Amino acid sequence: MELDTLDRAIINQLQRGFPVCERPYRQAAAQLGIDEGELIARLDRLLAEGVLTRFGPLYHAEKLGGGLTLAALAVPEERFEEIAATVNGFAQVAHNYRREHRLNMWFVLATETPQEIAHTLKAIETATGLKVYNMPKHEEYFVGLHFPV
Repeated sequence: MELDTLDRAIINQLQRGFPVCERPYRQAAAQLGIDEGELIARLDRLLAEGVLTRFGPLYHAEKLGGGLTLAALAVPEERFEEIAATVNGFAQVAHNYRREHRLNMWFVLATETPQEIAHTLKAIETATGLKVYNMPKHEEYFVGLHFPV
């Protein structure tokens, strides 16, 4: 898909934040010099075309009383798709991705309570027959990552 100047401006602006107000799309659109409907239509198109894979808020699970961890599996290549479907079937799995490493499947787990992490990881081990490596965060750093397009 070809991105035009406005698509690029939308992506670049919204990577830096989204207004928190009664009509956030209208405010974001005004900052871009377009109307709310056009912004929403372009975001829908960028999502449908796969340019954007997700557009939505990121929540700090721990501050909301939940649990969050990074986990990994060493998945035999011939079972990768099967295991990905199983892991992704857990509502607590926020996202899952392939890595070029012995531990070739990594996923983020977000749970309603910190105690639910261990239970869910054990359920994933049972469902897949594979050992889950839990890598909880010990310290958090903010990195203002921006990919200009």
